[in-house]
Amino acid sequence: MPGGNSSMLLIFGVMIVAMYFLTIRPQKKKQKEEQAMRDNIQVGDEITTIGGIIGRVVTVKEDSIIIETGADKNRLKFARWSISQNNTANEKLAAEREAAKAAQQKEKEARLEAKGKGRKKKEDLEDKY
Repeated sequence: MPGGNSSMLLIFGVMIVAMYFLTIRPQKKKQKEEQAMRDNIQVGDEITTIGGIIGRVVTVKEDSIIIETGADKNRLKFARWSISQNNTANEKLAAEREAAKAAQQKEKEARLEAKGKGRKKKEDLEDKY
């Protein structure tokens, strides 16, 4: 069957493309986001390392950072790649989301109140005549 080989190659090609879009592409996107997070670390940020150590950034260098941990303010030096999370950035993002939700809620309430006033005006006008 001469058409059998070409259809099998087509199926393998589709599988390879599907694997790329389902596994490789999302992984690369996540790696880029993590690298951007590590590049945006600033002095004063609270971070978590891949080992679970939480501390406040004291010094930022090209390929390493120094953090203070605990009540004794112990200083530890870590490579940048060992940063798992920027807790300060996560808190800021959560606060921004909460503020946006509150603003939407206020806007919704204002619209409902405006509709209610409009109805009252119509009723008042109808009562006068």
